[in-house]
Amino acid sequence: MPRGSSSKRERQYEHIKESAQERGASTGRAKEMAARTVNKERARSGESKTASKSSTRGKSPSQRGGERSGQGSKGQTYDELYQEAKRRDISGRSNMNKSELQRALGK
Repeated sequence: MPRGSSSKRERQYEHIKESAQERGASTGRAKEMAARTVNKERARSGESKTASKSSTRGKSPSQRGGERSGQGSKGQTYDELYQEAKRRDISGRSNMNKSELQRALGK
């Protein structure tokens, strides 16, 4: 963390880093994610000396909740899609991958 950062941002950094590691991210990746998130929050709230346009516009990382990181928390798992295909009696479901199941279900 940068010199002069608040204890709130220190706690936020540690929390994000630990959460990322619990989800399976490497230590280096977890640190990077935490630093980027905290730095963006600092820029949005005016705590940093400089800030890029992308840091001050749009949704904050906490509001976004991982929307841009692949699937994020949205979307069904392969197993959920498979079970729905089974309920709807879609033929050939056992040979389908996740994206094919999504297409077959109209998602």
